[in-house]
Amino acid sequence: MTQLPPLYRTLRERFDASRADRRTRGTLVAGSLVATFGLMASFALAPPAPPSEAAALAAYASDHAQEVDVSSYAAVQHLEATGAVTRDEYDATSGEETFIAGGTNYDWAKLVLLYAGFPVSDTNVTVITRWMRQENYIDSWWLRNNPLNNGWGASYGPGGTGSNSDLVAAAHNAAGALLSRGGYAGIVAAFQDGTSSEAVESAIWASNWASGHYANGSHWHYTPVPVVKAPASAWGR
Repeated sequence: MTQLPPLYRTLRERFDASRADRRTRGTLVAGSLVATFGLMASFALAPPAPPSEAAALAAYASDHAQEVDVSSYAAVQHLEATGAVTRDEYDATSGEETFIAGGTNYDWAKLVLLYAGFPVSDTNVTVITRWMRQENYIDSWWLRNNPLNNGWGASYGPGGTGSNSDLVAAAHNAAGALLSRGGYAGIVAAFQDGTSSEAVESAIWASNWASGHYANGSHWHYTPVPVVKAPASAWGR
């Protein structure tokens, strides 16, 4: 092999060293670019962080926002305050107190049914109000506080002439008489069914409640019974 002069050999070594240095720097730059690209790709593929609780609440409130027309509400408030508009009042009372507060002949009929444990049906109420009319005048159905002229009871005299302290006691006594006297079993059964006025009335006529048996129904009246309210004193109020 031809030996290069010393000067050329020095230049050749410097040239080779420079090429090696450039290759090294190129390799480092390329590696750096690859690492940077990989890092960027990692950030690009990573899922976003979940929103904070405050952000989630704000988003929900925005999607479900409601509006209140304050002017309309204020107008209603003004009408209520001036008496132009009133709100209904609601209250709950027992059946007994409701009927007593009503105070009519129909309420007394319902009270008897309630105390006897019979259905408080339109049919049953209609029969009792008709029955009350057969025993007393409509406008004074509370006479002697004994609307059905019930003759059974410790304080009663014969022939249904007894009296009660008030209409509440009368309802108790009438219900008790129906349930305790064997001659009224047919009436009780028909009332318990509560669907046929004819059945109840036929049982009443056949019983010994009235000695004349209402002429077996020929003296019974079917016209509607007017609603008549008794004095509060008759109810013990």
